[in-house]
This record gives sequence, structure tokens and C-alpha cells, in this order.
Amino acid sequence: MVGVAETRWLSPDEQRTWRAYIEANRLLNEALDRQLQRDAGMPHTYYEILVRLSDVPGHRLRMSELAHSSLSSRSRLSHAVSRLEERGWVRRESCPTDGRGALAVLTDEGFAVLKAAAPAHVEEVRKRLIDRLTPEQVAQLGEIARTICEGLTDTAAARV
Repeated sequence: MVGVAETRWLSPDEQRTWRAYIEANRLLNEALDRQLQRDAGMPHTYYEILVRLSDVPGHRLRMSELAHSSLSSRSRLSHAVSRLEERGWVRRESCPTDGRGALAVLTDEGFAVLKAAAPAHVEEVRKRLIDRLTPEQVAQLGEIARTICEGLTDTAAARV
């Protein structure tokens, strides 16, 4: 553990950057969540689950894989999937290769809801983020985000 004497404090410029990043992230997530609640009647977390299921062959994932890919605890994901099941957008199936495992499966109704919600959501992403940046800034943001994710993925893998 790093002691107080060893702390590498943020410079004033680094502190401003850090705080701007935190605020931008918070405001963007709140705006996207409000848009999805208003236009599709679902929180952003439910939309992300539907997207993850729509992106895989057969529109199905083991619950453990879905929890891992969505950076959610198994219990939080299970609760969200239960709400999506109540709406008829997802169903659970037993894993054919492992009786203890369960699969989350995107239903046709869930896919239709996702397809209907996507245009307004993409427009909100454009309005709140993409269209505010130059093409060069979009490329830089992508590179920065991938670098941050790689570092965080490396850190998480090292803990396992």
C-alpha cells in the first residue's frame, strides 16, 4: 500500500481533467438513462443487457458471462433479468451442458423492444457526445477509452 509520503498527488491540470471526466461521465449516463426511461420505459442497465444478448449468436448467454460482461454482480444481474422476464423481453433456460448453469435468452419481443428503442438512443448518444466532438476527437476518445479499459481489465485479471 502506498504511504502518505509516497502519494503522487494530481497536479492542478490533472485534477481539473479528472474532475471534468467524472462530471462528464455522470452527466452523460444520467442523460442516457433519462432518455431510455422516457422513450422506452427502461433504465440504461436493462437496455445494455438486451444489447449484449442481441450481439451474441442465438441471443443467449450464461448468466455468469452476462454478469461479467456487464460488470454487474450476479445478484444484481439476476434481479434485472427477473424484471426483464416479467416484461417478456428475456427468458431463462437451463444450460444444456451444465445443469447448475442458467442462460439468459433474448425473446423476439425483447428484440423488437430493443430495435424500437435503438434509434432514439443512438440519436441521444449523438446529441450528447458524438456530434459535440470533431472526428479527430472521436478517434482520440476511442483510443483513450480503450487504453483505460485495457488497464482496468489487466488490473481485474491480476486480482483473480
